[in-house]
Amino acid sequence: MSTRRELLALASGAAVAATLPAAPARAAGRPGDSPRWTGTWAAAPTTVPPGPPAVLENQTVRHVVHVSTGGDRLRVRLTNEFGEQPLVVGEVRVARRAGTGASTATRPGTDRPVTFGGRTAVTIPAGAPLVSDPVHLPFPAGTELTVSLYLPQRTPVTTLAAFAFQDNVIAAGNVTAARTVTPGAVVAQNLFLSGVSVASPAGAIVTLGDSITNGAVTTANLSHRWPDLLAQRLRAARLDRGVVNVGVSGNRLLHDPNPPAGSGAEAYAAYFAQSALRRFDRDVVAQPGAAHLIVLLGVNDLGHPGTTAPASETVSADDLIAGHRQLIARAHQAGLRAYGATVLPFKDDTLGFYSVENERKRAALNRWIRTGGEYDAVVDFDAAVRDRTDPLRLASAYDSGDHLHPNDAGMAALAAAVPLRLFR
Repeated sequence: MSTRRELLALASGAAVAATLPAAPARAAGRPGDSPRWTGTWAAAPTTVPPGPPAVLENQTVRHVVHVSTGGDRLRVRLTNEFGEQPLVVGEVRVARRAGTGASTATRPGTDRPVTFGGRTAVTIPAGAPLVSDPVHLPFPAGTELTVSLYLPQRTPVTTLAAFAFQDNVIAAGNVTAARTVTPGAVVAQNLFLSGVSVASPAGAIVTLGDSITNGAVTTANLSHRWPDLLAQRLRAARLDRGVVNVGVSGNRLLHDPNPPAGSGAEAYAAYFAQSALRRFDRDVVAQPGAAHLIVLLGVNDLGHPGTTAPASETVSADDLIAGHRQLIARAHQAGLRAYGATVLPFKDDTLGFYSVENERKRAALNRWIRTGGEYDAVVDFDAAVRDRTDPLRLASAYDSGDHLHPNDAGMAALAAAVPLRLFR
């Protein structure tokens, strides 16, 4: 949904700049031989726009990740899923973060090496992810970890999550074990990192959506995305659940990015990710312990044709309903409970999405989500944030200013609209 550009350009290390029972969590490895694993943090990977990608060499990328649930053992998932060449990783280390905000310092005594089949250095084949061995590191729910990757060889950045809303840093050399690092670049992206799971039978809630789920327009480094705030509510209610956010700014339910030739969208549309139907197995079903799914999708399918996508990709309400039905069927086939979230109002938005016809389609989709009885339950985001005097608009208290994305207060209202009874 968001068309803002967070392009990465690095040179010599500098940035140019219905209450239902929970489905059981899946067991990892051989039965009776391994613990159950639950996703505690995730970022959906995408490819990059056409043209020469950013390149890293003899540099460390330190990520900060906000976990939803805690434990004493974790696994890290790396990704080369959009790479066309093997990805050489020289070392990976994980630690608990010290400080808040944009700090990437680590807490003394918490730094741990991450191994893959017992090796600290590893090569990830083109097109593949890689899951680490278990790492013993106790950490509480709702805290932050740092995950540091050392890239020794010339490495084109071809797989990333472009909109992290968290400052991550790139530093010269192998400083994966350093408590503090000197940034050569600060990037609001996750590079080659797509997940952290914890040894726990808690089970995970997967939030599938676009920029509103991804966290667009929220304050960076504060973890004010609605899935983060939902995880906070769950902890306060003593409900131990992982929450993994696989929202992607600009994502559509039915179509991959397809910027019109010669348009400015060619410079950023690749960051919008493959359609939700296409990425569903990787980003939802493959999440460790996935038990619940919340879907918020459709506004980009309405708004992108004629703006960042060809007008020929205009969809009907029936098209969107058919797409949602596929998500429900595939979620149920995988043993997940599926909850449909109503699409937020966007009258007079500044991105050019609103029209009388698009509002008609939104209303039809929301009516089906609320009354169709096909989702296992409904999360009524529309009712939570719409203006009481003009329900086709976002309430001013929740409006980021573009009349499409909620601000931090709006994100809190969305999190509060999710019924916790669904996860008891």
